[in-house]
Amino acid sequence: MGVSTAPAQQPKKRSAWVVGGATIISFVALLYLVELFDQLDGHRWDLNGIRPLEADGLWGILFAPLLHASWAHLAANTGPALVLGFLVTLAGVSRFVWATVIVWIVGGLGTWLIGNMGSSCGETDHIGASGLIFGWLTFLLVFGFFTRSGWQIVIGLAVMAVYGGVLWGAVPVLNVCGGVSWQGHLCGGIAGVLAAYLLSSPERKARERHRASRRSAA
Repeated sequence: MGVSTAPAQQPKKRSAWVVGGATIISFVALLYLVELFDQLDGHRWDLNGIRPLEADGLWGILFAPLLHASWAHLAANTGPALVLGFLVTLAGVSRFVWATVIVWIVGGLGTWLIGNMGSSCGETDHIGASGLIFGWLTFLLVFGFFTRSGWQIVIGLAVMAVYGGVLWGAVPVLNVCGGVSWQGHLCGGIAGVLAAYLLSSPERKARERHRASRRSAA
């Protein structure tokens, strides 16, 4: 005897906005948790930043974006991190993760290489999420043009209108000790463009295939 059963309901897929929001809020919450433990430990964690051209300073590439000099430093990065990080997640969470990894590692390595340039300090220690934020910013500015996505271009233009002035923070200047890390900003920004180019590969290859098929059909 046959038995009729209702098809099992597929789990409802969460909105990209919800997933993206939860992702970036979790990351910023991690920054606050790290800063809390750093404060309780007398800021000793801050010594684990990027120390340019020092072998053990390479470890700072992994830790520097999580560390901040003070609550005020972290608060200044919180708004841009929430907004820009969330907008990057709208390109896809996997792309957000890979863009973050590329900016984190490539931007950090660049900072390790040039972090002492223009500084009056004998040795510098670069910490803070601003290099990562600059990477997200430049990613958003150029990603739409690489993918030819109208809504991504609109996001890039809106980001330029609101945050474009921040890019001055990547202009090389002579820093006094304890100044803003333009080196980290610059390297993060360059890494963001690199990430946008690499992660737009599927769309760029699809355009190439489309052009090739049109040429062969002509």
